[in-house]
Amino acid sequence: MKSFTYERAGTPADAARIVASNPDARFLAGGTNLLDLMKLEVETPTHLVDVQDLKPDRIEPTDAGALRIGAFVSNTALASDERVRRDYGVLSRAIVAGASGQLRNKATTAGNLLQRTRCPYFYDTNQPCNKRKPGSGCAAIGGYSRQLAVIGSSESCIATYPGDMAVAMRVLDATVETVKADGKTRSIPIGTFHTLPGSTPERDNVLDHGELITAVTLPRPIGGAHVYRKVRDRASYAFALVSVAAIVQRDGSGRVAFGGVAHRPWRVEAAEAAMPRGAVEMAKAVFADARPTDDNAFKIPLATRTLAAVIAEVKA
Repeated sequence: MKSFTYERAGTPADAARIVASNPDARFLAGGTNLLDLMKLEVETPTHLVDVQDLKPDRIEPTDAGALRIGAFVSNTALASDERVRRDYGVLSRAIVAGASGQLRNKATTAGNLLQRTRCPYFYDTNQPCNKRKPGSGCAAIGGYSRQLAVIGSSESCIATYPGDMAVAMRVLDATVETVKADGKTRSIPIGTFHTLPGSTPERDNVLDHGELITAVTLPRPIGGAHVYRKVRDRASYAFALVSVAAIVQRDGSGRVAFGGVAHRPWRVEAAEAAMPRGAVEMAKAVFADARPTDDNAFKIPLATRTLAAVIAEVKA
């Protein structure tokens, strides 16, 4: 690990200002992803700004009947919150499906959204990776790609977004709240927060450098059966080959977002009209533009069968 300097910020605006003034500075909260990347020298910040003691660490209802989650609420606290378990069950189930109990105790809501891909070529600094070093090439294209994207990829990158929590937030239509270095705030729909790789795979999201997440707001509770199903190589502490976050109504309609298949949580709202006709019809619409490799083509039928299992579970 390369040497770096460290300081604690007094307010979210101060933290944003400090990081924005230094292109090699990064925010540090739980550090469950960033510190691993620093140890491997995938990330080499020269300055860390500790934000974990700032105020956004509460879960509070809004006047509009929504639920506002502070950026530094731990994954454990969020998943176990009575209101989340009751009204946003898909989110609680998704969080518990990710990582270990120890990591969930430390990982934060904002940090979870910002975690980077687990593509093996991204983590191996001896391999070319456009996400790690723009313009160097993508070793995953033509390489081992079993865990990587089947849709939404580009000629520059076929990495996947690894998280579970954001997949559930995508199906809930959450909103990400931020503050910039000049003190201005903005609200970003979760559907546009994470980006596709295109020709700039080094960008994972739409945040400006130094822009700090302060909260995530869930809309008013959505009725129906909340289900999160994750398919992985081993029973625990493994990233999804395919995951399905779904809210299913009694008439068979509903919302679905997929994890493990793209550079961001993958939801195609237009395809949800096909959901009452069954998983096969809906999956055809969701993955119409898929470009799988020989290694990961199995993900499309796996996603279809996982969705079918979710629908069957609700109807049982």
